[in-house]
Amino acid sequence: MKILYLGDVMGRAGRRAIIEGLAALKQRLRVDFTIVNGENASGGMGLTGPHAKLLLDAGADCVTLGDHAFDQKDMLSFIETEPRIIRPLNFSREAPGHGARVFQATQGRKVLVAQVLGQVFMKRPFDDPFSAIDTVLRAHPPGGMVQAAVVDIHAEATSEKMAMGHYCDGRASLVVGTHTHVPTADHQILPRGTGYLTDAGMCGDYDSIIGMEKAEPMRRFLTGMSRDRFTPAEGEATLSGVLVTTNDRTGFATAIQPVRQGGRLSQAPADAGAG
Repeated sequence: MKILYLGDVMGRAGRRAIIEGLAALKQRLRVDFTIVNGENASGGMGLTGPHAKLLLDAGADCVTLGDHAFDQKDMLSFIETEPRIIRPLNFSREAPGHGARVFQATQGRKVLVAQVLGQVFMKRPFDDPFSAIDTVLRAHPPGGMVQAAVVDIHAEATSEKMAMGHYCDGRASLVVGTHTHVPTADHQILPRGTGYLTDAGMCGDYDSIIGMEKAEPMRRFLTGMSRDRFTPAEGEATLSGVLVTTNDRTGFATAIQPVRQGGRLSQAPADAGAG
């Protein structure tokens, strides 16, 4: 099975790239299931219900969130009506929505998608992500109840993401990091069969500072003072993420490759082998 994961959608440019480019990308790579992180899709902070619907209608089978999950207040109610949206698993138990869910891919195959938030360098205290994901993975072994399991770790520290990858090795098909908006080059299959990438990057304009227009972030770095709000850059966006091919019987990864389409980081994605 081929699973496509696309990193944080950044503002209008990212939404436009998803709407205009996702269907063709899925067709070219023969994708069976698609996950998109919508954490910053609405003005760079959170996700509104209407924008979530745009991402889903464009071809996302599941949309994950992150630490800005409920910055757009309508998501508090929208997530209760839309099961294809996943918020972090280690949010408060009182938070609306779910942090893990089983979805149906092509040919009736089942895919678990779960998201956890890291704790290192994050501004808010979240529950332990390791114990949270352990409970979910124990209940959904790949190759058993589900044909694949994907873990999105939304975190700042690369060390914490790597630790999560190794913690889930042999229990998940893919562990992929989000949040920093900078794609890493360490895609690999870990020793026990889990595909891993420290950060998928963003779906946004890379002529920017992590997706934001450069002037205000630069001013703050140079002067230590703020004058304006951050605003998402609106140039041509790159769809940035990862494609993993899994074995339906074991749930383990058999191939993994970065995906870059359009914008400044464009590359021609190679066709992956049959899953």
